[in-house]
Amino acid sequence: MAMGSFNGTGSQMPTAEINMTPLVDVMLVLLIIFMITAPLMTHSVKVDLPRASSTPTPEKPMTLQVSITADNKVFVGSDPVDAVTLESRFRDAVSQDANVELHLKADRDSRYESVAETMSTARRAGIGKIGFVTQPGDK
Repeated sequence: MAMGSFNGTGSQMPTAEINMTPLVDVMLVLLIIFMITAPLMTHSVKVDLPRASSTPTPEKPMTLQVSITADNKVFVGSDPVDAVTLESRFRDAVSQDANVELHLKADRDSRYESVAETMSTARRAGIGKIGFVTQPGDK
């Protein structure tokens, strides 16, 4: 805050000095806080943890690669399938592995209806995990 002098002439000239006292006070408080908390951050509690001999299971769930072309033909892997065969293939996969994952690749020009029907068929067959496979964009 600028202060003026009262010299009785009626003209008050503000001074352009910066008051450094609040800045120094804040810096000293921060320095004290950091000096107190820094040793606490390196303090650790010694705990004797139990040991167990187990290895993580590297089993990955079975995946089904389903592709839908621009002319709305459905392929499981590289085999073309129709609607009835598609549901039976999905049910067979679920019977082999209950955690089967469906990776769905649909052509950009395919109809949404065929994609939605394929997803609905997968849900009816018991497939709970469906992922969409895309290409990275240029953006």
